[in-house]
Amino acid sequence: SSCAIINHINIKIGLLTTKKFLHVKIPCPTFIQRPTEIKCSRALTTGQHNEQYCIDIVRKRDYEGFLCSLLFPEAVRRSALALRAFNVELAQIKDSVSQKTIGLMRLQFWKSAVEDIYRADHPAQPVSAELWRAVRKHTLTRRWMLRIISEREKDMEDKAYRNLQELEAYGENTQSSLLYLLLETLGVKNVHADHAASHIGKAQGILTCLRATPYNSSRRKVYLPMDICILRGASQEDFIRGSRDQNARDVIYDIASQAHVHLQHARSFSENVPHAAMPAFLQTVVLEDYLRRVRKVDFDVFHPSLQKRNPMLPLQLYLRSWKKIY
Repeated sequence: SSCAIINHINIKIGLLTTKKFLHVKIPCPTFIQRPTEIKCSRALTTGQHNEQYCIDIVRKRDYEGFLCSLLFPEAVRRSALALRAFNVELAQIKDSVSQKTIGLMRLQFWKSAVEDIYRADHPAQPVSAELWRAVRKHTLTRRWMLRIISEREKDMEDKAYRNLQELEAYGENTQSSLLYLLLETLGVKNVHADHAASHIGKAQGILTCLRATPYNSSRRKVYLPMDICILRGASQEDFIRGSRDQNARDVIYDIASQAHVHLQHARSFSENVPHAAMPAFLQTVVLEDYLRRVRKVDFDVFHPSLQKRNPMLPLQLYLRSWKKIY
């Protein structure tokens, strides 16, 4: 067509013009950059690096949390990613160290880092620097960050939960604390939102334990609540060898049912939760998805389909965000 010919000619002209000017020496003007300008440009580059570091670590280690963070309002998205990056840094310590002492030292580093964030200048570590920015922008509560660290310290004991209540406490102190911080970035101060966050965090803690069972079992570790295993007649060895017997499925059913109860409790507050809080609760889509899939395979926690990502999850998250419901 004539348009295609014209475009082709324009491209040719552009290439020829470029070649022509490549041989022309153009004097380069000299600009003297002031020290303050140099400092500002470096600071901007460092800030961009820190932000990208948080994005990369969350996308790699907490993909579902990354998707949820993308649906936060633009004004708070960077802070949400900083908080999730902080959570990822803490969560991966246990599996990345060979000795408990080293893990506790790393957690002590983060405890000191959080204390410094609230009283010192801009820190150098990328996640700490982004947290420093988020704390000053949203006046985040230090107690929630320290509570996550304290619970991770207890988790370094590397023992199975004695009962379901211990697992719920773990979810409350880690996942719910993160949700409280995310609500603060959204400017939400509402008792009903806090109650919902508490139940969602407990549900997430429970299901995180379930989802990690195949991985932990491959390392000969089982963290499922002992009281339920005893009640259903399932031993730790059953899970280590990947048992799909009915007693193992019954254990998973009981634990998953408790997570479902917490989600139902969280939804009971929905009419009184402000719409501004909804981005923080998008994780319920992820939890629902896992509950649906584990139910579909009759609570066989080792089924291969549970280890695959749901390709429709981004769309499901977007629709839930658009409807402003959780």
